[in-house]
Amino acid sequence: MGQLNIKDEALIAEAKELAALLGTSATGAVREAVHERLAREKAVRDDRKQRMYDEIMAIAERASKLVPPGVTSDHSDLYDENGLPR
Repeated sequence: MGQLNIKDEALIAEAKELAALLGTSATGAVREAVHERLAREKAVRDDRKQRMYDEIMAIAERASKLVPPGVTSDHSDLYDENGLPR
């Protein structure tokens, strides 16, 4: 696996401080911090996708009520038994 070389002294100091609080190494502290943030970001994106899906479905539900009764998407009268236009 690749290597991550951090040259930010403030970040290194904070990683060491977090490691001391967690009782782990700086690598372990960074691993846990990245893991937690990644999980939060994925959850936010999943929530956003779900809200968008719900909004689209609500629009579809409202739009379906605008279609007059008896109207269908069946266009079988336009095609023969082989699926070719009549």
